[in-house]
Amino acid sequence: MFWGEYSHLLDKKGRLIIPARFRPKLASGTILTRGIDRHLVIYPSETWRSVSEQINQMPITDPTGRALRRLVFSGAVQLTIDRQGRTLIPAYLREYALLDEAVLLVGMENFIELWQPESWRTALDDVSHALAETASALKLNV
Repeated sequence: MFWGEYSHLLDKKGRLIIPARFRPKLASGTILTRGIDRHLVIYPSETWRSVSEQINQMPITDPTGRALRRLVFSGAVQLTIDRQGRTLIPAYLREYALLDEAVLLVGMENFIELWQPESWRTALDDVSHALAETASALKLNV
């Protein structure tokens, strides 16, 4: 399970340290690609298979389906994690997500999002406002 927020810095070569607690869950293979909100997403292989199957079920005649395929599949790259827990984030993906130095890794249960810290704060504020407006519609059994 991927939970929590971790702040790390990219090195001069564009490598990012993956938190030690996340690494075992990524050992069987990892895919990195673009996210919808101008961030990046790291998927373990099994989650990637599920996501790609869902995208592939969307008809290519649907403009949203085509756009999502272009965004996700054209950006996808298989990651390798070295012995120090680092992985190289390709330049085109760093540019897309506006990653310069600081990177926030955010656990999303079965995948990890990579954010430019200020973009994450903005996205989180947007989520908080949207949930506040619809809080009565949320039916969580706790």
